[in-house]
Amino acid sequence: MSNEQVTVELVQQEDYRFDIQFGGAIPHLIADEPAPLGTGVGPSPVQLLCAAVGNCLSDSLLFALRKFKQTPEPLRTTIQAEVGRNPEGRLRVLRIEATLRLGVPAARLEHLDRVLSQFESYCTVTQSVGQGIPVDLKVLDSDNVVLK
Repeated sequence: MSNEQVTVELVQQEDYRFDIQFGGAIPHLIADEPAPLGTGVGPSPVQLLCAAVGNCLSDSLLFALRKFKQTPEPLRTTIQAEVGRNPEGRLRVLRIEATLRLGVPAARLEHLDRVLSQFESYCTVTQSVGQGIPVDLKVLDSDNVVLK
C-alpha cells in the first residue's frame, strides 16, 4: 500500500494573515492570528486544528452509522481547545474536548453501541493529534442523553 501525500500551500498576504490554498477547485481560506498579532479576519491556527479534529470525528461517526444504513442527521460537533503555558512557558494546546451531538434520539439508531465503540479509532486526524494532545470525546443524542 502506498502512502498518500496531501499538500496545502500558505501564501502570506499581510503580517499574520495567510491565504491557504488547497489546490484544484477547493476554495481558498484566509487564516489570521487574533489581535494583537493579527487582525482576526480568519480562523487562527488553533481554530483550524479544532476544525480538523471535529470534522474528522464527525465524518468518522457519520461513516460508521451510514455503514449500517442509519440516518443520524443533522450532526453537530463542538470542539473546545484549552490553550495554556507548558513548563517552559510557551503557549500550547494542552487539551481538546470534543462533543458530538446526533440529530436524532439514540433509540432510532440500530447498532449504535458497536458504532460508538469503533468510530473514533478510524479518525485519522484525531488519532494523530491525540498522540501529542489529549482529546476527550463525548457523544450525545438529540435528547442530550450521554451515549459515550
